[in-house]
Amino acid sequence: MNNRSRRAGLAGLAFLAAAALAGCASSAASTASAGSMATLTEDDEVTITFESYNLSNAGIWSDTITTLIDEFMAEHPNITVNAQPSSSASTAGSVQQQILAGGAPDVAQLTFNELDFAATTLGAQNLSAVVGQDALADEFGGDYPYHERAQTLANWDGSTYGIPYVFSTPVLWINEDLFAQAGLDPDSVDLSTWDAVQAAGETITAATGEPSVSVTCTVTGGNWCMQGLFLSDGAQVLSDDRTTIEFGSDAAVDTVQTFRDMFDAGVLANQDSTSMYEAFAQGKTAVHVNTSALQAAFMGGADSGGWTLDARTLPAFDDHDVVPTNSGSFLSMFSTDPKKQAAAWELIQWMTSPHAYETISTEIGYLPLRNTMAEEGGPLYDWVEANSLVKPNLQQLDALEPWVSYPGDSYAQVDTVLATAIEESVFYGADIEQTMQDAAERAQGLIE
Repeated sequence: MNNRSRRAGLAGLAFLAAAALAGCASSAASTASAGSMATLTEDDEVTITFESYNLSNAGIWSDTITTLIDEFMAEHPNITVNAQPSSSASTAGSVQQQILAGGAPDVAQLTFNELDFAATTLGAQNLSAVVGQDALADEFGGDYPYHERAQTLANWDGSTYGIPYVFSTPVLWINEDLFAQAGLDPDSVDLSTWDAVQAAGETITAATGEPSVSVTCTVTGGNWCMQGLFLSDGAQVLSDDRTTIEFGSDAAVDTVQTFRDMFDAGVLANQDSTSMYEAFAQGKTAVHVNTSALQAAFMGGADSGGWTLDARTLPAFDDHDVVPTNSGSFLSMFSTDPKKQAAAWELIQWMTSPHAYETISTEIGYLPLRNTMAEEGGPLYDWVEANSLVKPNLQQLDALEPWVSYPGDSYAQVDTVLATAIEESVFYGADIEQTMQDAAERAQGLIE
């Protein structure tokens, strides 16, 4: 073969190779857009399992979710949904138990601190690949799109592993009657900073003889909102590159010191999270920091107890901006069967639809992630205007930062280490700096 022929032959091979690569790239892009999920026909009869921790809570929580599932099956007669409560306090642990027993639920409600574990170890499906980017764009868009800060909360390493479902921000709940009985005007008293909260608490405590403030962020189970308090004081629990535990920093120590001072002043109640919640619902505490999802329960307590409930945004630390973190959950798909995946996706879309959020927000009090529903002309506008307690929650959505999930399989132990250190520092006289630094060192070993 002469050189001209060789060059021509190589050029032809290069053209064919380029064409083949272009075809592969085009196919990959098409798959990424459309996803790999099967399409259900009317003849397909599919049964799926939906596991939800809301179903573990009797009353408005389980009743609301059960109603939505029943409505879904009425709209989708070829899909049967077996609804089951989570079988343990850890929602990921519940799913893991079922995987070890031979099968996972097709859709599971997981908490955001479990995202890393769900995506890397537990087997949550990559929705970017399964349903495709086009379907995800439709899900997050529509007439009432997701708030931009909510859309990516269940993203992991550039892909979507869950659809943000129900969550809330931590709210400062107020018993106006206890303020008034202590000579404070609840409408005008300053509660914009933690120093102001302590000052008001000291006045109320002097009048009642009992601690007047409770903050669930400072006890076991409250790490989701404690992360927001750290951020609001310039601290973090984990470095941005997710390699270093940072709750032993000077800023974190300062945050914990704020609540130690409040406890030493006799203002902060030393109770577990449930006792704090129950005491406030019974009208015994003047100021209570907890999830906005308890709105309905607190409204019921105020009605039956004859006292007036109000809500405010979180207080600030000195001149720092308030940075709330979210509690709550996302819906992950664990189905691997194509038809079950299709049915699971239909359920996920239903449970995060405007209709579902209208029901969930008005019945339970969770934040509507499709926040434009609360704007004028939206289906939740009149309800929000008539229920001012919702407004601090909606307001905090604009400054929301995600609840951080720790890397590795020991994420729950890290939470335990942190919660124990905070409790010992705030309530039991431990040296705050040493305790928080020791806890950070132990937690570092758990993520490496």
